[in-house]
Amino acid sequence: MQLLRTILIILFVWYGIKILSRLLKPYLVKYASKKMEEKFGGQFNQQYRRPQETNYKEGETVIDKKPNKSGSNSSEKVGEYIEFEEID
Repeated sequence: MQLLRTILIILFVWYGIKILSRLLKPYLVKYASKKMEEKFGGQFNQQYRRPQETNYKEGETVIDKKPNKSGSNSSEKVGEYIEFEEID
């Protein structure tokens, strides 16, 4: 009798969880999609919508140069040159 009672309790809990998940799933999906929209929208606004804060006036031309590499020279030997020949 105890075994049958335990099996029935397990089945009721199982079907109760299934029914509750069907009822709550639309709300959970809506909540999760809203949170993701806020997250992605915030990233989009952060990159594209907000004007960049600069000290330059509108219409002023600014040229950014690459920093010089002081550690390496272009005359440095990188490796040994090997010439290959085709064999027929």
